[in-house]
Amino acid sequence: MKFVKIKIPKITDHDTYFKSNDLGFFLNLNFRERAGAYHSGHLDKKKDSRKNIKPHPPDLTDLQFLHRIILLNKRTTVLEYGCGNSTLVMHDALLKNKRKYPKVWPRCVYPFQSYVVDNSRKYIEICKKKLTKFSKLNKLVTFKYSKIQMTTFNSRIANEYLSHPVINPDFILLDGPNNFTKIHYKKNGFHIGKDDLMPMNCDILKFENFLLPGTIIVSDGRTANVRFLVNNFQRNWVHIHLEKIDTHLLYLDEKPLGVYNKAQLDYYKK
Repeated sequence: MKFVKIKIPKITDHDTYFKSNDLGFFLNLNFRERAGAYHSGHLDKKKDSRKNIKPHPPDLTDLQFLHRIILLNKRTTVLEYGCGNSTLVMHDALLKNKRKYPKVWPRCVYPFQSYVVDNSRKYIEICKKKLTKFSKLNKLVTFKYSKIQMTTFNSRIANEYLSHPVINPDFILLDGPNNFTKIHYKKNGFHIGKDDLMPMNCDILKFENFLLPGTIIVSDGRTANVRFLVNNFQRNWVHIHLEKIDTHLLYLDEKPLGVYNKAQLDYYKK
């Protein structure tokens, strides 16, 4: 159909990019070692949970990609599954869009705001503290804690968040939960908390019908989950797998729903 045109960023030298965008602290090795978004550890087989959880250091390629794709495609409202350094760089990109393109379309209810849902109170608090140091406009990021439970979608076992932000984002980052998480409710005794399983989040599928043409979804890896989404989507999504950086990109390529959605798509183009 090709009603939506998406700009895919090219990764450049990290030192140059992060310094030129006032994000040079991400280059500091000490910061990177203590500021990872998610965790590792060994599996307690009796309790189906992780011990000795430690954060992974952030991947500068992933962070640069997120920052650039939000800038290039003039995104205004972000929904993020799982918090971390991605929260900071996407917030920074939204603020830069706010300064450069402040006049949004009608019915853009939450311009230049981020909404984050995570199943770890600990990592939400860590991310909040980092965000407060990072930005005076940190109130433009809303955090929501939610438990994870197993469920079914189209008779397939999947996982979902019990509580979800009520927004209609134009950019979604699928980066949570992980398979080390505590499951609130199992389905037929089945759950994702095993080394040989993986997250299979279905939340986006449940509100797909509300998303507007032009919406972008990014997933860092999580190929099994992305394939599950693609196989169950009901609308015209274009799927691109950037194999060199193992990033999945999806965008909703449809005719505008009406005058307001057309104004939204025009905003991205101009």
